[in-house]
Amino acid sequence: MAKVLIADEVHPDCPSRLKAAGLEVVERPNISGEELLASIGEFDALIVRSRTKVTADIIRQARRLKVIGRVGVGLDTIDVKAAEGAGIKVINTPQMSTVAVAELVMGMMLNLLRGVHKANESMKKGLWEKKRFHGSELNGKTLGIVGFGRIGKAVAERSKAFGMGIIVYDVVVDDATLARMGAKRAQSLEALLASSDVVTLHVPLLPETVRMINDKSISLMKDGSYLINASRGEVVDTAALLRALKAGKLAGAALDVYEHEPPAEPHEIELVSLPNVVATPHIGAQTHEAQVTGAIAIAENIINAFKPL
Repeated sequence: MAKVLIADEVHPDCPSRLKAAGLEVVERPNISGEELLASIGEFDALIVRSRTKVTADIIRQARRLKVIGRVGVGLDTIDVKAAEGAGIKVINTPQMSTVAVAELVMGMMLNLLRGVHKANESMKKGLWEKKRFHGSELNGKTLGIVGFGRIGKAVAERSKAFGMGIIVYDVVVDDATLARMGAKRAQSLEALLASSDVVTLHVPLLPETVRMINDKSISLMKDGSYLINASRGEVVDTAALLRALKAGKLAGAALDVYEHEPPAEPHEIELVSLPNVVATPHIGAQTHEAQVTGAIAIAENIINAFKPL
């Protein structure tokens, strides 16, 4: 019987399906890196989310491991190269969070342009500051989408319904999809930044995307524009973003991901405290629907991995 370790919190549908398929399941959602290193040799499969880091050292100790399942999209917390070298299959669930993240991004856009978070805070203080809160509409604004995968396309579909113009930058862009959405292709990241009222990032964490938003790229953005990052924290140089917000170059920013989670450096802490920053603690996939979808998908993939040929 294959033995599966669930090292992070997942929806109960995941362990229940694994057990129903005859697999032995051990749930240790708070396991430390040291504990994982000491015990990984007992398991044939490992299921993680973003908290657990699966390092090369852990993989070297995984004598029985056949598969690592990541409930979520990004694989930057797993040493995929080391796993492949050891013959361990790495799987994820990219479909689970598409709608959840896209809807969060829409909420962030509306919040930024209408100042909902500020008005809400004001009301809770017993104030009535109607004249203070003059916002802007999404209708007629240009949205620049950097990264046109599942989530980027889902954001485009929803933004179109709000009457926004859409421009897209990605290495590979599907012309048919662009035509269907009435979107335009930007010839470069720089061109997109210069043309957008709101820029939203939906790229994977790769060497070429690390700090792709920095002092130089921000300088190309429209004065008074907005930046949203719900992809990976390291994609944005947050010290540069802080400077741009304090200088008034950008009108606001919305962040769901950070270089350190939780924010640890003084400039990160100052950044999330700014009144024109909407900050959430990496909740992009934190909907009931997304968690159920991810739990079922990873369980079925693990079960299939151990089915006899």
